[in-house]
Amino acid sequence: MITPRDAAPMIGRDPPLPRERAVAANKRFGQHFLLDLNICRKIARLAGPLAGETVIEVGPGPGGLTRALLEAGARVIAVEKDARFLPILDDLAKLAPGQLTVIEADALEVDELAILSVHAPGRPARVVANLPYNVGTPLLVKWLTGPFQPLAMTLMFQKEVAGRITAPVGGRDYGRLAVLAQALCESRVVLDLPARAFTPPPKVASAVVELIAHSERPTEAMVGALQSVARHGFGQRRKMLRSALRELGGASLCIAAGIDPNARAQSVPVAGFLALAEALLARDA
Repeated sequence: MITPRDAAPMIGRDPPLPRERAVAANKRFGQHFLLDLNICRKIARLAGPLAGETVIEVGPGPGGLTRALLEAGARVIAVEKDARFLPILDDLAKLAPGQLTVIEADALEVDELAILSVHAPGRPARVVANLPYNVGTPLLVKWLTGPFQPLAMTLMFQKEVAGRITAPVGGRDYGRLAVLAQALCESRVVLDLPARAFTPPPKVASAVVELIAHSERPTEAMVGALQSVARHGFGQRRKMLRSALRELGGASLCIAAGIDPNARAQSVPVAGFLALAEALLARDA
């Protein structure tokens, strides 16, 4: 059971929140709370200089990481689906006037651009979050491929997922997620955390991944084509690309992209998948 007083101390010398609202982690939401202020501050530092920056945080829960972000001077927009935490976050907002906006919503469905147009018009945003385990991957794909383009993301995942995001070509974990992430961002693991760092402790270790958007982002059409070739290529990993990409043109598409049709997806670097996406766009033009 988590109480506000169990969480990180309040900003500055403000008193702790009242402890009468005890909240238990909800397994359905994949909740594992990160309450150690030292760790939360470290994550905030890893996210870069945040003073005056707009940060979207998903799943703040009892507000451990939120407090560290506010301490760092960020303007935080917290998106929380679990209504049980709203009173705690509202109390936190009162202690950081003008710095924290709390929105009750499902992050998978929320329109980040619409939120920013209201609460931070004309300002770019970063995403910093201890993501709920059960929605971490779909949220990342949404931010990588959707209309909202964060400057950078500092995100906590299960360590296995972090490995899939940053996997090198040819590695066991190299797949669609690595291609998307690395084609659009500089991606690296910046912090490993054991299960005991969380309350309640999950059954797996976790890791923080930093993703910084490339200065030149591919067009929307290019991102769509990249998703298509990566999905087909890794959908049948054991098959040669001439077979795995049959629906998209098979061997002829590979030849147009300068890729060996007999290669398998796990041996093709990110640049090769970008070439396949370009060839697909050219064919359909």
